[in-house]
Amino acid sequence: MWEAIWTAVYPLFAWGETSWLSESIRGSIVLFPVVETFHILALTLLFGAIVMVDLRLAGLIFKDQPISKLSRDVKSIIFWSLLVTLASGIFMATSEALKCWSNDPFRLKMAFLISAIIFHYTVQRYLVRKDEFNHWVGKLTCVISIVLWLSVGLGGKGIAFW
Repeated sequence: MWEAIWTAVYPLFAWGETSWLSESIRGSIVLFPVVETFHILALTLLFGAIVMVDLRLAGLIFKDQPISKLSRDVKSIIFWSLLVTLASGIFMATSEALKCWSNDPFRLKMAFLISAIIFHYTVQRYLVRKDEFNHWVGKLTCVISIVLWLSVGLGGKGIAFW
């Protein structure tokens, strides 16, 4: 199924490879590093905020603060850093769209990214709205979330070496 989806999006990647955005990024000496800098900074903020919530779910930090309050406090950081991460990632992928399309670590990164976002906005969001939950469920949620987001980062790192 994943291969069929990936084949179906090939025309989008082929179009991206020849777009004005792709040509602008490839034609500039500084544009890609600037976009990548925003990507890494936003990803760092995103991961830091999510790990804070995850560690609170596991009962390892901020034990005296309700998880629902902590989640509300970092909600906008998560949203905006995710938005910047996605936008800058699209810009970077567009600059070498066909290379990304055929790159296995890129495919893995996209699978983990989609999984991490879905997990965050479903399972994790459900738990953080409750201040009372089974601590083992919180610990398991913490581990799954951190593994998913670290896998996104490792997949991204693997893109350059494939």
